[in-house]
Amino acid sequence: MIYNCFWEHNNDDTLLYSLDYPGAYTRGKSLKEAMQKMPDEIRSFILWSGHTCLDEQISIQVIEEKNSTLNIGDADSDAIFQCETSPLKPEEYSVLKRLALKSAEDFFSLYNSIPNKDIGCLPNRETFYGSVPRTATEMYEHTKNVNNYYFGEIGIKCDNDGDIVACRKRGFDLLEKTSDFLNNTPTLGSYDETWSLKKCFRRFIWHDRIHAKAMYRMAIKLFGSDIPDVFHFKI
Repeated sequence: MIYNCFWEHNNDDTLLYSLDYPGAYTRGKSLKEAMQKMPDEIRSFILWSGHTCLDEQISIQVIEEKNSTLNIGDADSDAIFQCETSPLKPEEYSVLKRLALKSAEDFFSLYNSIPNKDIGCLPNRETFYGSVPRTATEMYEHTKNVNNYYFGEIGIKCDNDGDIVACRKRGFDLLEKTSDFLNNTPTLGSYDETWSLKKCFRRFIWHDRIHAKAMYRMAIKLFGSDIPDVFHFKI
């Protein structure tokens, strides 16, 4: 089976995104490294989404790319995919909404499973958005608090109040009160970055996965193997 990907890169640093499974991604110091990781990421994503992962060979091909000026190594991204600029059908919207809410629910579940949320084992590191979150609490708050930013980029005035599930659901409720949201019209947002509703879905799931992977790996180191693998990172 051949899966299509989008390659965002800056010199040798690579972010590789699945076009078939919005939010599935790999990083690498080269395209080759990221491509080697992608089959396992796709299998993980399929299992997480509630489907059976067939025992088949997975091949990866790049069909779109962007040479970025951003710090790709810190997962700084401003890409929009061609497939994220076309109108949404109601059934497609329902599938993407389910995944975005499931991602929030599973992230919240992972966070709540961690015995001590205020200790960490990661080194201090600065990125474009500030210090990298080092504890489960910091990872959770950082991940939750992109809610108003992402929705705001597509013209929905939202907030970060409540837990990650409640505030994300409230954003979709506000979105659905607009008459033309399925048009998925691309808009120019902050920092001259182009956004759309489909991109917003992908960014929510992608951002959740970045910090869920970090939280899960940290929790395993600190507390052992009893931490539930709700995202199916181990396949």
